[in-house]
Amino acid sequence: MKTISIVVPCYNEEENVRPLADALREMFGRDLPGYAYEIIFIDNDSKDSTRDIIRSMCAEDKGIKGIFNAKNFGQFNSPYYAMLQSTGDCTILMAADFQDPVEMIPKYVQEWENGYKIVIGIKKSSQENKFMYWLRGCYYKLIKKLSDVEQIEQFTGFGLYDKRFIQVLRDLDDPTPFLRGIVAELGFRRKEIPYEQPKRRAGKTSNNLYRLFDAAMLSITSYTKVGLRIATIAGCGCAGISMLVALIYLVMKLIYWDRFAAGMAPLLIGMCFLGSIQLFFIGLVGEYILTINARVMKRPLVVEEERLNFEEHSDEK
Repeated sequence: MKTISIVVPCYNEEENVRPLADALREMFGRDLPGYAYEIIFIDNDSKDSTRDIIRSMCAEDKGIKGIFNAKNFGQFNSPYYAMLQSTGDCTILMAADFQDPVEMIPKYVQEWENGYKIVIGIKKSSQENKFMYWLRGCYYKLIKKLSDVEQIEQFTGFGLYDKRFIQVLRDLDDPTPFLRGIVAELGFRRKEIPYEQPKRRAGKTSNNLYRLFDAAMLSITSYTKVGLRIATIAGCGCAGISMLVALIYLVMKLIYWDRFAAGMAPLLIGMCFLGSIQLFFIGLVGEYILTINARVMKRPLVVEEERLNFEEHSDEK
């Protein structure tokens, strides 16, 4: 009997984890009776009762497993780490808030059995906040245009991954993983299935503009050169324009000394403009350096505080 692993990242999802576990078990019994399941909840240092609920579910059902992080390790590391701990013939990554529909899983499994090693969901519409959906769409389009690697629009990570691809992730040993980019760059031939994203079942999302910016910077610094190239071109362009303006100003000042003797405004404006350009690109280059620094240090993806229903501790980080 094949085993399907379900990975569910959690952060303050006390209202959702048990209903999701119940929905998944009901779905397996109804739609996938010929498969065994492994449901892995990885908690990213929740401040509510999420961990207590996961503990009680693990005590009731050995097919449910729990990983508790020692602290919050971010929105990318935690789910990626849990995928590395899965033992199934395939692994499905989904959110705890029901925005990734449970009814999509049988469709994923069917395409997997048809031979696809990767089956992913593509959001064609959403019941979430319209502005946030539009903003995400702009982000996906921007990354797709800037990236050197083909990027997948409206793909959040929700999908099925064969154990062969999970092994690719283990071998990659990336301390700052961006799963969406890795799937596009290193993934097998994939099947894309459209779906409408529903609203959160309960609770409040932890995503905000800062987290979206964090995701954008990670994808830009991991999969594009455009930031550095723009910095180089803009720097050369501004330097050339500055030299030209300075030369013209010097000539005009020598010819019309009485009119330009006290004319400091153009110099001040030019200095402020060039200074702002420099600060912007110093910050952009800093983002690249930050990503390089994180990769060079090779720190673990997460540090575990506790795990439940795993037969033995895995050393995968």
